[in-house]
Amino acid sequence: MEKVAEAIATSAPAATEAAPTQQPARGGKYNAQITAALQKFGAPLLAFIIFLVAWSLVASSIKVSFGSIPGPVATWKEAVNLWNAHLEERGKEKQFYIDLAGKKAAYLKKFPDRTYPARKYAGKPTIIDQVFTSIKTVFFGFMLASIIAIPVGILAGSSKWFNSAIAPFIQIFKPVSPLAWLPIVMILVSALYNPKDPMFEKAFLSSAITVAVCSLWPTLINTAVGVASIDKDHLNVARVLKLNAWTRVWKIIIPSALPFIFTGLRLSLGVGWMVLIAAEMLAQNPGLGKFIWDMYQNGSSSTLAQIFVAVFIIGIVGFLLDQLMVLLQRFVSFDGGASAH
Repeated sequence: MEKVAEAIATSAPAATEAAPTQQPARGGKYNAQITAALQKFGAPLLAFIIFLVAWSLVASSIKVSFGSIPGPVATWKEAVNLWNAHLEERGKEKQFYIDLAGKKAAYLKKFPDRTYPARKYAGKPTIIDQVFTSIKTVFFGFMLASIIAIPVGILAGSSKWFNSAIAPFIQIFKPVSPLAWLPIVMILVSALYNPKDPMFEKAFLSSAITVAVCSLWPTLINTAVGVASIDKDHLNVARVLKLNAWTRVWKIIIPSALPFIFTGLRLSLGVGWMVLIAAEMLAQNPGLGKFIWDMYQNGSSSTLAQIFVAVFIIGIVGFLLDQLMVLLQRFVSFDGGASAH
């Protein structure tokens, strides 16, 4: 017992001495967490507040032909008005189809051997409708670009001869503006696409093809770089196993080059989204670009506020599309998309 008491007596000071050394470490950890939280959330929030204040000051000091530059409050009110207009239009559409169903039932009851003609609601598209139209158009063009760019990029990365052959075309056509491509695409679509029962409108096809032509280059180049940088040992294993060309591409080349391919796809989708707005303006294809152009032509007092709302929507949708690509990369990557950021 005496030895135990001595042990307790000797160990007690040690415990009291260790406490001061642990407290600063724990406090330092909390401070680091608070600093990280402030850096992640506080700094963007402060920057956003400064942006709103600067926007308000600049808006109140500039006069244009439409009136004053709308500030944050006026833009927010216009966003609410556009949303309410969307809800009102959807209510009209719902009532239209309810009335149509009633008319159809009465017609078939009176003429059971006849077919009631199909009708669609022809109301004015709202800004929400324009957003979904733009998303559909950019995804159509993006898919078309990916279908072309990935196989060509694999060929360019696998063959130095093919890479040398297409390099001049990439250097020449990559910097061409969508404003230069669009007239050519519109003329070709008008000349070549004339079916009796068209699946797509010509303006939609012109916008989507212009998006594809302008956005395929980042995917093509990144795919070629990714394939060219594959470890030679992986390709040697494929040769030893005598894998056929399709299996070698599907099992070795694409998985190894996947981070580069997705980097190119993210860049292509961002380019396509920017190109789409200009293409919709000039091709008069329904979408956010046409909405902005119509507001510019309208010239009402709320024109600039509605354009500002469209600008914020374009930015937010572009950010969400990029995050969608990041999630898709993490879903299909072996490393969980560690390179995605």
